[in-house]
Amino acid sequence: MSNALNKEMRRLLVAGAGHIMPGAGNALAARVIQATGHRMMMMSGAAVANSYLGIPDIGLVSVTELAGHVAATRDVVDLCILADADTGFGNALNTRRTVQLLERAGANAIMLEDQTYPKRCGHFEGKSVIPKDEMVKKLKAAVDARIDPDMMILARTDARAVEGFDAACDRAAAYQEAGADFLFIEAPLNAEELLSIPKRVPGIHLCNMVIGGKTPLLPREQLAEAGYAVICYANAALQASLMAMEQVLGHLGKNGSIAGIEDKLMMFNERQKMLDADKFKALEKKYA
Repeated sequence: MSNALNKEMRRLLVAGAGHIMPGAGNALAARVIQATGHRMMMMSGAAVANSYLGIPDIGLVSVTELAGHVAATRDVVDLCILADADTGFGNALNTRRTVQLLERAGANAIMLEDQTYPKRCGHFEGKSVIPKDEMVKKLKAAVDARIDPDMMILARTDARAVEGFDAACDRAAAYQEAGADFLFIEAPLNAEELLSIPKRVPGIHLCNMVIGGKTPLLPREQLAEAGYAVICYANAALQASLMAMEQVLGHLGKNGSIAGIEDKLMMFNERQKMLDADKFKALEKKYA
């Protein structure tokens, strides 16, 4: 299935397509993304760190932990999966192994960024980046490491916060020349910067809408018109679920029941449907 989805993702990602890509931190969130009609998703490093370890996105998730999440997700959805591989978990050789692990796990695209290791969330302060030439070598290693040439490599630069907007665009162009299939300049600070990126560096671009982050939240139509192929909401599902849990559990603690807020919870039967319980019942019957 992964090879067919590699081709599908490459076919879909064209300049100006404006596809919405929600992010997930686990297979359950991925099921919801598929059930709500989306065609692609990101396995978000921040969402994995937050939901799996209960910690901020500061580079503490290991490559094998990430690969396990990608594999579990691949087992339950047939979406195109972009795996957030942070910095490749080290140097060019580490990056090579990371690409091999994540491709085998079922990723259809892999995102690599030019922060120093360990990385930080793209909307945190205090980031630093490796030299441009070092990142070019890591991307070349990533391209060489993939088995299926249709599996895409996304090059992300965090240089906007460190070296400025012009330098970030220069890095993106260099990364594209090194073989990256599509590009992501993280955390532009205003609408002018965000909308100018696809014209400054012609190619296939992703942008990330972080609710409460540094980048302005612009509508899909405007971003597609600017030339973006993908509009990622990497942590919208996570932020929504955190708020819902806080509200429901706070009400339960205060009132001793969920009376009055039942509409904020998915009912038991709906939950089993989301989890494809009938499939497993059928398998139990088949092998009983």
